[in-house]
Amino acid sequence: MAAIAPQVCLEVRQIKKFFGDRSVLRDVSFSLEKGEILGLIGPNGAGKTTLFNIISGWQKPASGSVVFCGQETTAWPPDRLSRAGLARTFQSPQIFPEMTALENVLMGAWLQRQRPPLPEAQEEAGYCLSLVGLMDKGPTLAGELPLPQQRLVELARALATRPRLLLLDEIAAGFSQVALNRLAAGLLKLRDQGLTLLLTDHLFTLLEAVTDRVLALDHGEIIAQGPPAALIRDPAVVSAYLGTRYCIINHGGA
Repeated sequence: MAAIAPQVCLEVRQIKKFFGDRSVLRDVSFSLEKGEILGLIGPNGAGKTTLFNIISGWQKPASGSVVFCGQETTAWPPDRLSRAGLARTFQSPQIFPEMTALENVLMGAWLQRQRPPLPEAQEEAGYCLSLVGLMDKGPTLAGELPLPQQRLVELARALATRPRLLLLDEIAAGFSQVALNRLAAGLLKLRDQGLTLLLTDHLFTLLEAVTDRVLALDHGEIIAQGPPAALIRDPAVVSAYLGTRYCIINHGGA
């Protein structure tokens, strides 16, 4: 019997982006299989967030295309992509500070492809808060929570939309080691439930713990890709981003 080919969740095809005369992304291409966790690393200014913005509809490329679940979505706005099953978080959490944590997540439940009735949406919001370990913070105003917990509220809201693809932009910034371990376990559980993830983070330990592959971006170009254990020793990646000291301390030398 012939092997079943993996299904592609996301295809990024030769994306270029300019800010004025400055080239931010240069012919970036990659694909992401359904159920895969793909990491994206690179120094500040490499183009990671710009790439996330293009995939999620917040910015348009100068050229190239994005295909999500078999449909070209390059020109789609964020709300249409959300209804199609693409959700994301941001480097700076985009929450409603004067609303409670539960109300913030409830907004995500109402963005599902088929808006549920209020009692069902409330139950979904509570469940998503429990997934990120914040069930007891439901009545708390989101703006009163520490920044790492605000990130988790945003993650719970994204999950409440029932996405097929989830983009996480620096989700673990400011996390303690305990919170980081809990997050890694949660992401792996979500993948086991069928969610596809694309994440970027400066905490390479998180990417090592959860990703199947990692792409390294530098000056708007993919300079390397492969399993995280291989990238940690790639000379181009070490030079551009990780630094020799990281490799020696955490991996026993290059």
